[in-house]
Amino acid sequence: MTIVNGGRTNYGQPIGILMLDTVFPRIPGDVGNAFTFDFPVRYLKVEGANPKRVVQEADPSLLEPFIAAARQLEAEGCQAISTSCGFLVMFQKELADAVSIPVLTSSLLQVPFVGRFLGNKKKVGIITARACNLTEKHFRGAGIEEAVPVAGMEDCPTFNTSISNNQPTMDVAAVEAEIVGVARKFVQDHPEVGAIVFECTNMPPYAAAVQQAVGLPVYDITTLIRYTVGAQLRSPFVSKTM
Repeated sequence: MTIVNGGRTNYGQPIGILMLDTVFPRIPGDVGNAFTFDFPVRYLKVEGANPKRVVQEADPSLLEPFIAAARQLEAEGCQAISTSCGFLVMFQKELADAVSIPVLTSSLLQVPFVGRFLGNKKKVGIITARACNLTEKHFRGAGIEEAVPVAGMEDCPTFNTSISNNQPTMDVAAVEAEIVGVARKFVQDHPEVGAIVFECTNMPPYAAAVQQAVGLPVYDITTLIRYTVGAQLRSPFVSKTM
């Protein structure tokens, strides 16, 4: 006889994702589109946490609402928590301390990890929504101790109009062209870059195009989430006779 335990309403959602309060489109590949994943995810919007308050203002008053939301996702049965903005890495320690499950605030957590893959002559490069707002507290939250090259999307009008300014329409082809253009210039200016990490959780839809354009591995929030879920949802190995 198999006995199972209950205690809550929902099951089978290994990842909970804390969402910013946004209206811009989230296409497949974006962390906020459930079709991005081949496993169930659970979303929870943090009211009032718009891109300006998180990215440009780094508003510390948002910490408590994010902690409350993280605890809610844990109580609802999620086995790990991620977010929809890499700049929330500024709260990594506090959020991880507030719950008893893994917290993946940002794809930037991969930077030290990926850096170990590369030889001494190569570095990880970060492409972010706004390089001018990526500060020491974000690097410290991600455990990044060495200087890394960074490129931002500040001068990209379509990206900024749709995503940074939180508008409800978006020209997908134009955004892709902008991100590919930034990536090409980035690796030309920094030939030491051996892998790219997208800070922005809205960039994964364009990872394949960037990889094709620059010929480098591209990591983002979806690679981090999949890595974590792969460790959570292990399947037994099956013996096979030759």
